[in-house]
Amino acid sequence: MSKKLEGKIALVTGGTTGIGLATAKRFAEEGAHVYITGRRQAELDKAVELVGNATGIAVDSTKLDQLDALYARINQNHGRLDVLFANAGGGSMLPLGEITEAHYDDTFDRNVKGVLFTVQKALPLLAHNASIILTGSTAGSSGTAAFSVYSASKAAVRAFTRSWILDLKDRAVRVNTLSPGATRTPGLVDLAGPDAEQQQGLLDYLASQVPLGRVGEPIEIANAAVFLASDDSSFVNGAELFVDGGQAKI
Repeated sequence: MSKKLEGKIALVTGGTTGIGLATAKRFAEEGAHVYITGRRQAELDKAVELVGNATGIAVDSTKLDQLDALYARINQNHGRLDVLFANAGGGSMLPLGEITEAHYDDTFDRNVKGVLFTVQKALPLLAHNASIILTGSTAGSSGTAAFSVYSASKAAVRAFTRSWILDLKDRAVRVNTLSPGATRTPGLVDLAGPDAEQQQGLLDYLASQVPLGRVGEPIEIANAAVFLASDDSSFVNGAELFVDGGQAKI
């Protein structure tokens, strides 16, 4: 049986842990050569070893010169990019009344500025019929206490998708948003702090908010990313695909 991404060149930003790492592994399993970015070299090296058919490049997606160097390397090695999964990002929790400028700048730099320039600077390399996948969140469509800045940043990502499909229509490049719900990743459990009991309490609470009664696993998000990256989704464009156990629908 043929692999869904055989011969494709893919980039997964923020690919050293959680959803990014799981997706990089699935892309490689489906035949793609995967470029992985991350900010910490040691974690990047481990990710490349786990993924296999991969190249790791240390990049902070908020630094435009580092994005330039990334794409220069991809161009030199392969000359094109078939799949771009703009996944790098993150955020922390602060309620209205305690939000600081630093908190705002950190969240929007990572989730909005980083995504914008990751995509824009990739344009010269994108192949005809390439697939761009942006990591959104159920938080972009629903309210969460103390998470308004993060939620707003993910709503911005969703808005990018709707406009970029018009900007890129002449190139037949598809752009879709992949929006996970609560997923068992290091980034999620870290919101509860270092205490294991508090982390489990957070996961249990989030599971109670999901119609399927559990949180998601990174591989479940990665499988959806494979769908959006492959020809299986050839007529899917401008969509927001929720992989959330029904969380955003209630």
